[in-house]
Amino acid sequence: MAAKSELTLPITISAGVHVGVIVALALGISFEDKPKHLPQAQQYEPIVQAVVVDQQRINDHAEKLKKQREDSARIERERQAELDRQARKAKEEVRKEQERIKQLENQRKLKEQETLKANNAAKAAKLKEAQEKEKAQKAADLRKKQEAERQAAEKKAAEKRKAEEAAAAKKREDERKRKEEAERKRKAEEAERARQEREMAEAMAAEQVALSATRNRQVVSEVNKYTAMIKSTIQRNLVVDESMRGKSCRVLIRLAQDGFVTASQTLSGDQVVCRAAKAAINKAGRLPVSSEADVYNKMKEINLTVSPEFN
Repeated sequence: MAAKSELTLPITISAGVHVGVIVALALGISFEDKPKHLPQAQQYEPIVQAVVVDQQRINDHAEKLKKQREDSARIERERQAELDRQARKAKEEVRKEQERIKQLENQRKLKEQETLKANNAAKAAKLKEAQEKEKAQKAADLRKKQEAERQAAEKKAAEKRKAEEAAAAKKREDERKRKEEAERKRKAEEAERARQEREMAEAMAAEQVALSATRNRQVVSEVNKYTAMIKSTIQRNLVVDESMRGKSCRVLIRLAQDGFVTASQTLSGDQVVCRAAKAAINKAGRLPVSSEADVYNKMKEINLTVSPEFN
């Protein structure tokens, strides 16, 4: 509104000045002295007295009057042209002034619009600034709240972790002690078990030695018994003559578990006796063998000395 007031006064003054110029020009046109008419003939010289007129003076005077009329007409035309020019100039100046006033008015309106727009923008900016400030404050409050919650959560988590670590440490210590006690008991039990096993093994070894000695005696007795039976079988199948008297043959016999002769071989001795011994073995085909495994293992390969017997 202040801008509007500033523009109104100069516009009014300028318009008044130009209107005054136009009115003055109009009045000049209306009240300008008309060109003086040429004086009538009687003004110069009464007709009654002009008896004798010099023709040359008449012509000069007529020419002078003509020139005056022409000059007056020319001056009138020039004056009228100047008035027209001034009127056009005034009209153009009025038009220009009106255009300038219009431009000033437009500028005033534009300035008002700009001012209003600037005021609105300033209000909007101020409102936005207030909103941003409020938003920033809320964000800051939220960050402070979140930071406080985070710190509280971290503190709680640290306390919980510390408690868990302490509990875990106690558990580990208890477990270590339990393991140490268990290990001590295990070692004691192992030592006791080892002692018992050692004593048992020693007792069993002693017993086994005793059993083995007994069994060995039994096996030897059985081997001797079956060896004698084999020799007796070979002797029954042995064909003898006087050339064999006092002679012998060393033979190797391999037997199956049922006593079947799987192989026989002469090792040394008299050839005649050896042939007769091998023939007797083959003739028998199956020789007496114990069904007990430990006795058979001692007899599955047996060396015998065959000596012919005479009645």
